[in-house]
Amino acid sequence: MSWLDAASGYQVRLGENGRVQCRNGKGKTLSSVPASIKDDPQVVQLRQLAEWLSRHDEECRSAVDGWMVRSLPVPTAVLIEVWADEAWASALRDLVVTADGETGFLRDVDAERGLGVVTLDGETLRVKPETVDIPHPVLLADLEELREFGAELGVEQKVQQLFRQTFVKPDSFPKGRTSVADFSNGKFEQLNHATGRCRTLGYPVRGGDAVYAAFEGGRIVEARFWIGSDYPEGETWTGDLNWTLEDGTTVPLADVGPVAWSEGMRMAASIHAGRVVEEAKVES
Repeated sequence: MSWLDAASGYQVRLGENGRVQCRNGKGKTLSSVPASIKDDPQVVQLRQLAEWLSRHDEECRSAVDGWMVRSLPVPTAVLIEVWADEAWASALRDLVVTADGETGFLRDVDAERGLGVVTLDGETLRVKPETVDIPHPVLLADLEELREFGAELGVEQKVQQLFRQTFVKPDSFPKGRTSVADFSNGKFEQLNHATGRCRTLGYPVRGGDAVYAAFEGGRIVEARFWIGSDYPEGETWTGDLNWTLEDGTTVPLADVGPVAWSEGMRMAASIHAGRVVEEAKVES
């Protein structure tokens, strides 16, 4: 970004790190913006721009993450339209996509040449599909090979896909089983600590449950992990994880889809990891 004139002979611009940079009349870049010009209109506008760009970047990543988690077909026309925006391009670049029967890393999108995809064979293909799938990693049959090849290529995914924590659903369950107890009995000194962890991780809490809504098989299935609903400053223990429909109907574990299962288990594991861990007593 070009330098803009500010008060007292200073010049300012927005740096690549998203922070306002300042240089004095001699052309020396300063470590910070002087207090004397912090309210200068140019400085204020640049800070507002930086905040907007940060929000926009997060919104793009969130949207692409939603496409991936839902494994929804994305029209190629949409990718072509948004690719010129670096925030969108960085969120999409290097994701594993499936298009025209080919699976590989998305490296480029062009209106004339189509999508540039690098396959597991190391071949760069140009395809022009009507829609593109961005599969959830639990649905990728070649996940380990893709992880290894991605590491060789040096891909850096802004949206967690390849190295997203996944949980593969067991082949069978006891008849009628509706809940998982793997992450039960995790102690938090205060319920506030548990809800705060949920908030940090991006999971809403409703009625004592941390909730993750997954769209799968044409319906929304909510994973619900009990964290407690008593006094906010009181102790709490995590409970079972289960899945329900939007109307509250419990879904038997056998009927939970692979993505809803993986994301629900991921949520419970992430929250449970913040529990109080008792130190083992060492006998003298």
